[in-house]
Amino acid sequence: MQNTSHAVMAQRFEAKDSPDDFPTPPWATRALVEHVIRPDKITGMTCLEPAAGRGYMTRPLQEYFGHVDSADAYPYGFAQVRDFLVYPYEALSHDWVITNPPFRLAEEFFERAMSVARHGVAILARTVFLESVGRYESIFSNNPPTLFAQFCERVPMVKGRVDPKASTATGYAWFVWFKNAENRGSQLTWIPPCRKSLEKREDYFNVFSRDASIPLP
Repeated sequence: MQNTSHAVMAQRFEAKDSPDDFPTPPWATRALVEHVIRPDKITGMTCLEPAAGRGYMTRPLQEYFGHVDSADAYPYGFAQVRDFLVYPYEALSHDWVITNPPFRLAEEFFERAMSVARHGVAILARTVFLESVGRYESIFSNNPPTLFAQFCERVPMVKGRVDPKASTATGYAWFVWFKNAENRGSQLTWIPPCRKSLEKREDYFNVFSRDASIPLP
């Protein structure tokens, strides 16, 4: 039977004024902490999630960080309404900035995040974010990520919700900058298969109704 849950595909195009509402499955955020930046390295630290949407990334971050601030430019009803690119966050106000920004704004989010974060920045983006002359000239040539962490598994993202049965043909990776690291270029690493061990049934509760009726595959 064909899977009718349409996850985001590589050829997706969103309107310029679109909120680009494709929530991150919580297990993919846990994968960042468990396999890339490591839980023991962030104990007691603060984090900002500036594109929080309905909170699907914030909640797993709260499992690891001492405190997590959340905001979004759109009123989803979960976090404060603040446009990350405009709101006057203080420089170095948070230890980490971790987010899955609208793809069309990822470069601007990176630049802003680097001024707000004290220790590190992690951006979840399609693997093709590595491409383009513009991004090479504006980011990668002078400030390459410390780690490029490619998911071995696919990370399905569905417009407006998370869905444990969704599938996708799109590859995703975490782009991670450690601000105190020497600039020696980027290290390629892989996030091993981990969805089964990091996924929780409650990840798919409806944020507002707490509907627990969605079973894991």
